[in-house]
Amino acid sequence: MMFYPKEHEIAESILKDVLAKAQNAGRISGVHIMVGEISEIRRDLFRSDWKELTRDTLAEGAQIHFHIVPADVQCMACFQKYHPEGGEIHCPHCGSFGAKILSGEEIFLESIEMENE
Repeated sequence: MMFYPKEHEIAESILKDVLAKAQNAGRISGVHIMVGEISEIRRDLFRSDWKELTRDTLAEGAQIHFHIVPADVQCMACFQKYHPEGGEIHCPHCGSFGAKILSGEEIFLESIEMENE
């Protein structure tokens, strides 16, 4: 089985968090993860690594639910906030290419669905 370093590391970190929070659960049936629109996380690779990492754990077979966090940036020239369209980072207000990313790069555990057996 081939692992993908970035996705594997993130899946491993989230699994560690999930298992720590679900110690008293009989089984983990679902995991909700917030993923930034421009986080560059390949969800298919994450799912593949997740499946391997969760084998023989409370999270084995848990459904992964990704929720997308929209990207928002702020122009460093005119300070207007905007949503970059189609990967274009230039400011639609003044045309500048200098922007600060405000959201859309994150990935974190939102919630866990647990069942008590």
